[in-house]
Amino acid sequence: MNETKASTPARLLHRSFTEVFAMAQPLRRDAFAPESPRVPAAALSDSAVRHAFQILYFGFIVAPIVAGIDKFFHFLVNWDQYLAPTIAGFLPVNPHTFMLAVGVIEVVAGILVAVKPSIGGLVVAAWLWGIIVNLLLIPGYFDIALRDFGLSLGALALARLGHHLGR
Repeated sequence: MNETKASTPARLLHRSFTEVFAMAQPLRRDAFAPESPRVPAAALSDSAVRHAFQILYFGFIVAPIVAGIDKFFHFLVNWDQYLAPTIAGFLPVNPHTFMLAVGVIEVVAGILVAVKPSIGGLVVAAWLWGIIVNLLLIPGYFDIALRDFGLSLGALALARLGHHLGR
């Protein structure tokens, strides 16, 4: 009996109008891929935000402090080679003394990140932009300038996450 009801001309006609009307509707995302049950977005994003913050926080404390201290010892590299001659010519002190001052500033920047990452991240990003300008004045150091640009984006992300987390 269900088969005869489903196949009557009136039902077929009604069904056709319903299908046409349904096809005239705008496309909806849920028509193609219904949402699957998942972990609440807030819980997942809070965890991911905290992990991203911790990674950047650790990196932007350690890297500036290590680089700053190494300006005095040159274990990693002779840092004086990264000072553009154009800038060295404008300095009131000799280039090595200037690089020692740069080392002190970098250590202070690392400590600032440790204490207040939302501000320290901005300071480190600005510092890196100054380094980038310096490196762009030295032929052959463009790759390091590009790397430092990437680091500055990480420092900006740290500042933003620090602000988001109230740190």
